[in-house]
Amino acid sequence: MAILDNKTLDFISNSTAQSERLGVRLGELLQPGDLLCLSGDLGAGKTTLARGIGRGWGTAVRVTSPTFMLINQYPRAKDGRVLHHVDAYRLENVGDVATVGLEDIFDGVEVAIIEWPERIANLLPEDTLWIEMDYVNDSKRRLRIRARGNRSEKLFNDFKKRAFGV
Repeated sequence: MAILDNKTLDFISNSTAQSERLGVRLGELLQPGDLLCLSGDLGAGKTTLARGIGRGWGTAVRVTSPTFMLINQYPRAKDGRVLHHVDAYRLENVGDVATVGLEDIFDGVEVAIIEWPERIANLLPEDTLWIEMDYVNDSKRRLRIRARGNRSEKLFNDFKKRAFGV
């Protein structure tokens, strides 16, 4: 693990189980208004991490890729709050974003995970926790987490403490 600066952390996950566990730790910290951006090529492990985030968030439903649905919704068992899991790969313009209702998700009352966020980066709120994922080999993935904004910095710091004890 390398702390690159006070807003950036770089590390290697050695297995899908480890990636999912890290996701659980992050999901446990989420609050309304949090936006997680998962960037990386196919096979980088975005959905595995999202699955862990969903478990940590408290949904009883198994998180799956929203590739063909564009948005999957996962209610939290204890209070019914919803985690939105968005695949932005097929979103190409402001009209597409409006059609799927992302403005409602970004208004701060919901929690969202966006896969392929670079496709709509200019439409995203400034305060995001950006996670870049890279395929290293069949079991390892490199993750770089960057906080962008006050709330995401707090989330980032809480996650570092919970996941790595720093």
